[in-house]
Amino acid sequence: MEDGTQQLGHCMVDMKELSANPEGLTAAGVILTPKLPQVEFSLACNDLVASGRDRKPNALVQVAVIDPHKQHLVSHACTEIVEANKDPLFLTGVTFPSEYPASPETLVKLTVYDAKDKSQESSSFLGSATFSVADLLRAKDERLTLSLRSSDGVCTAGTVVVSRLKMGEMEEVDVDHITTDIPSHKKCTIRGGKNTRLIKTEMAVKCPMVCESASHACIDRENNPLTGPVFKNPVCKVYRFQTVDSKWMLVREQMEECTLSFSVPKQLLSLYIQEDMSRVQDLRELGELSPHWDNLRKEVMTRYGGIISSYQETLAELDKITGRSFKPSCCKAQKSLEFIPINLHTQRMRVTCPRKTDAFYDIVTVGAPAAHFQGFKCGGLQRVLSRYEAEKKSFSTAYQCIYYSPEHTAKAQEVLSTMSLLQPLITSLADQLLQAAQEHSSPGLRDALKNLSDKTEQFVHTLKDELVKSALLALHAARPGYVSKNQKQTPVQGGQHQGHIHQDSDQNQSPVQGLPGHSPTLSVTESTAVCNNVEGSQTTTRGEGGTLPLKHQDSIPHHKEYDEEEWDRVWANVAKCLNCVIAMVDKLQEEDNSKQEPVPDQQLADVITSHNPGDWREQLRPPVTRLKECVMEVVEKAKKAMTFVLLQEAACSIPQGFLLQQRRDVVFSQALAALACGFVMRLYAGMQDKGFLRQLHLVGLVAQFESLLSTYSEEIGMLEDMEVGISDLQRVVFQITEAKTDDLSDLQPLVCGRRDHFTVEVPLPRLVFQTLPEEIKEGKPLRVFPVLFNVGINEQQTIAERFGDISLQERINQRNFEMLEAYYKSLSEKVPLECLPCFQTQTDIKELLETLGQNVVTKKRKNVEILWIAGTICRRLNGIRFTSCKSAKDRTSMSVTLEQCALLRDEHQLSKDFFIRALDCMRSRLTQGDIGQWEDPEAGALTENKPASRHFYPIALLLVSSHLLVVWLILSLVFLLAKYQ
Repeated sequence: MEDGTQQLGHCMVDMKELSANPEGLTAAGVILTPKLPQVEFSLACNDLVASGRDRKPNALVQVAVIDPHKQHLVSHACTEIVEANKDPLFLTGVTFPSEYPASPETLVKLTVYDAKDKSQESSSFLGSATFSVADLLRAKDERLTLSLRSSDGVCTAGTVVVSRLKMGEMEEVDVDHITTDIPSHKKCTIRGGKNTRLIKTEMAVKCPMVCESASHACIDRENNPLTGPVFKNPVCKVYRFQTVDSKWMLVREQMEECTLSFSVPKQLLSLYIQEDMSRVQDLRELGELSPHWDNLRKEVMTRYGGIISSYQETLAELDKITGRSFKPSCCKAQKSLEFIPINLHTQRMRVTCPRKTDAFYDIVTVGAPAAHFQGFKCGGLQRVLSRYEAEKKSFSTAYQCIYYSPEHTAKAQEVLSTMSLLQPLITSLADQLLQAAQEHSSPGLRDALKNLSDKTEQFVHTLKDELVKSALLALHAARPGYVSKNQKQTPVQGGQHQGHIHQDSDQNQSPVQGLPGHSPTLSVTESTAVCNNVEGSQTTTRGEGGTLPLKHQDSIPHHKEYDEEEWDRVWANVAKCLNCVIAMVDKLQEEDNSKQEPVPDQQLADVITSHNPGDWREQLRPPVTRLKECVMEVVEKAKKAMTFVLLQEAACSIPQGFLLQQRRDVVFSQALAALACGFVMRLYAGMQDKGFLRQLHLVGLVAQFESLLSTYSEEIGMLEDMEVGISDLQRVVFQITEAKTDDLSDLQPLVCGRRDHFTVEVPLPRLVFQTLPEEIKEGKPLRVFPVLFNVGINEQQTIAERFGDISLQERINQRNFEMLEAYYKSLSEKVPLECLPCFQTQTDIKELLETLGQNVVTKKRKNVEILWIAGTICRRLNGIRFTSCKSAKDRTSMSVTLEQCALLRDEHQLSKDFFIRALDCMRSRLTQGDIGQWEDPEAGALTENKPASRHFYPIALLLVSSHLLVVWLILSLVFLLAKYQ
């Protein structure tokens, strides 16, 4: 059975049936409507007769819907098993959500079974009954009592009671009738197959709810955004649990698929293709190179062409897929789906308590972001990248190219990215300045100049790096026929020409001498003269901006014979031209303020010779045009220099570097799809929370990834992939935009940018967008701080802790704890802690961090308390919660359900007698394979019947025996060799 058939408890739910939406649900008005169940009812049985009269039945009820068109049964829900009770009351209810095409005429069939041999998962039929939804709604007190008919249709096997769910005082029910905690060794599961998976997700909207009456579905439908554009195919389940004061709480789980599972990777693939094609074009535009460098360039372009072709094929395959919104685990090694995250789902647990504030708890579940198709024979990204970087210097010698450190290549990518953003922005701001001048608007002129000055100064600071000059010199030496001036130096080969790079002392001084509101350093006449002769100026301003410190400076070629002042001149001309523009604007404003004291014509003659003194636009046009030309000249030179640096990176890493880049692209694609899903879910949930929105734009959100991977075998490679993928998410920012229309297609998040920096734009309907803070509406980038904590919990982790190495897990937890601590420090400095959510258990966050830090450094096997505390801190900090294992099924389900029950106990007073029963209900269809290692840190109760020793000792014994056998064989061989010699 595929993961595509999701299961809630025992129930096997056909996703296509549940996703069938009536017409009109996609209308713009409905997009802002939260979906809550229309019909919910509980079940109980009386006087059940088991097949053997000497025992009481282990009862469960399967619920099916009779399709009125096709006249066949469709499985819809199933209760948990109540053991040894002839009058069972089931805590798992039945829900027909608003998306389900139910009507008053819908027929529901209830079938009661006796699960008498659970080890073989067999069951016997006891009886069945049928009713319509209209029967339930018309019944007195909305309660039906139906006779169960046996297989012959004659005998009565007892009765089943159907009650529409109500909240309030608990009805008088015999305690034995309910059946509280069941001994763990008597727990039962029903066959779910290898890919069985429990409910794990839902939408994200906070809705007030009234639950004291039978209708219990009064909703504020005007002010709550829905996740409909991004989330689909809801699978719902409802429970009722008893509180410590003998009242009922209503608990709903709703899992949904996320359309971003496919849309984000497809957008990323398009961006990867676009970036690599642009890189190929940049390499072509480097101009003529010597034969050695030209051959390297051709080989690199061939490699890029292979990646582009591969990505285009993958994108074409993904475009053929329709209807599916997630990738099941059985497809994790499928090449065409390697960019798609595994089992990405969202879940919300909504809790409604009598006379208490309702609450909801969200979580995103996803398989570990990893390159499953490529395999883990050589390890994951973290290990391979470290080894590759250590070997790259030898690669550079073998391929006779220049070695640049990772810091240098990262800087080159940053310069290229910044230039691509700032150059068109500076051009646009310059045009705005001319427009303000044409309108003779002094305030508009001042504002436009300030923006132009800020962006131009940012542009200049980006290029004040010695790497740009050094790369230009190296590129000059790579031209055909290059000969040094002293005839002693040969063309650059293998990074042989090395020198020392000096650093200017006044590093923090701005290269722009004039700013709005300050007196420029040049007079009007002088500045105009400078602008007119800026190309021929030999004056350098290398001391104005300074340089950034570089590592591995001895690896960068430095050519004293080349004209070192060329780049300084070009670079400084931008600042000089900006000074000219500033001086001219100041002069125009002074002229406007002192109209009664006109400037003498003779003074203006040296400045403006052919324009009307009153025409601001014409006076500003020459310096502004020259500024744009200088910026373009700088961009052209710097772009070639940085492209040459990246050529070295690509040339000395053939083919390993390209394979690593593909692996990194795959892992990042899966991680970003999950992050975007979680961000959208959290944003929709907090749309009306002013404290949350304030935190969002002032600091950003923490995204806590909980991993349950073991540090054994190939899961080590998965964890190494996941570490790098989560770390790469630091390069991502989010922006909230106003959607063009309310159509679903216009409400889909969009990804833009390049590998070193991506922006995810989240469109919102106009009415919702208008309610946001001004900073968010203005497009301020919103940051996310990803942290990863891993604790292996299965039997393989037991082997790793006793015979292997868990240093990877320890390093990951320590490093990410420090990041989480730094985030909290920043948050506490910028946002009042009153903005954070309130919980019943008000443990101080600082105290929780201290406890987490202690657990991170404590040597304790399978210390799941690390995950508990990290998850608690995340919720307290308004963060986004993720849970992952290999495929986001068994281990993930265990973690989610245990966390949900702990929240019910700690925050909503779930009766201790119902804790294990509630856990059983939520896990009732979970397979046993990975269960056995989880403990409740506070209750101290194992959550499963199989102790860890049952998994571990046979394997350990086998390993020890194998080692002894090998030792015996070696000793025997040595003895025989010694004997015959």
